[in-house]
Amino acid sequence: MIIGVPKEIKESENRVSMTPAGVEELTKRGHAVLVEAGAGLGSGIEDEEYRIAGATLIPDHKRLFDEADMIVKVKEPLPEEYSLFRRGQILMTYLHLAPLPELTRALVEGGVVAIAYETIQLPGGALPCLTPMSEVAGRMSVQIGAQFLEKVHGGRGVLLGGVPGVPPAEVVIVGAGTVGTEAAKMALGLGAQVTLIDINLDRLRYLETVLRGNVITVMSNRYNVDRAVRYADLLIGAVLVPGARAPRIVTEEMVQKMKPGSVIVDVAVDQGGCIETVDRATTHSNPTYVKHGVVHYAVPNMPGAVPRTSTYALANATLPYILKVAELGYREAARRDPALAKGFNVCNGRVVHEAVAKAHGMAYTPLEEAL
Repeated sequence: MIIGVPKEIKESENRVSMTPAGVEELTKRGHAVLVEAGAGLGSGIEDEEYRIAGATLIPDHKRLFDEADMIVKVKEPLPEEYSLFRRGQILMTYLHLAPLPELTRALVEGGVVAIAYETIQLPGGALPCLTPMSEVAGRMSVQIGAQFLEKVHGGRGVLLGGVPGVPPAEVVIVGAGTVGTEAAKMALGLGAQVTLIDINLDRLRYLETVLRGNVITVMSNRYNVDRAVRYADLLIGAVLVPGARAPRIVTEEMVQKMKPGSVIVDVAVDQGGCIETVDRATTHSNPTYVKHGVVHYAVPNMPGAVPRTSTYALANATLPYILKVAELGYREAARRDPALAKGFNVCNGRVVHEAVAKAHGMAYTPLEEAL
């Protein structure tokens, strides 16, 4: 199989979908890997490293799409890339289709076999390809929140850990999955007072046992969320329903009651956001806006700001699935690996992920019928 690794064109996206180690693993198995020139520079990987590993360097974005059987990306295709795909071409990337009807339609109409890393799911519910980026984003959410709490960045002028004689900041985290857990660990490490909210009592029980520091666990319901949001200096949205649009847990009315200069970091923005006032995505170059006196940070590709770490963490998790599809073809790979099968969102002109179909009011087709 010919695998193409394009340069990401999303603004400030410096990650790359494959490292030289991945190139070497694929080429030694008889596959060809095409890498767009400069694709790895943002992550500190030189073109020559790819060439030595066995890749063929391609100077042109379109040519790479034209020649590859499978495109391996980091982020979802942008409108200028929609026409580059051809029928039957495989795409493996983070798609987050639930809030993206135009991209969903483009993949359906183009006959693309679109496999989303974020919906590959193991029998126990774990999301092996999403977890490393969730770990990065969860940890980043706290350091970003701490930065924007500074008065010079429009915040309340609060230090997360406080100092002797002055209480620490109140960090409220909605969602206790991977993002929420990593955010809690970082916030506790900086000395903040942390409130962790989730609908899963067993998860809260576990985290209260293993986390150390000023942590309070709270069952998620409207009353408790409203109460916690009022006293938050930093509010982190960390809610995920695999493949589906994120539920709006924090309402605009709740945000209106927050303290002036408090900060919201909605990590769920790439799935539409779990905070109602996060009504648009922002960028690394223009990351915030203020609404109801609250600073909102809503960058959907947060790990792109630390690409060296993120690229290697991403490649560690995704390479086994890329290898499986390259070795077996997408049909046989899906039949043999139920976890990988859950990653299929669009296949041969049909939406094959139920949550994505529901999000857009489109017909859902079981994967077995579309293969």
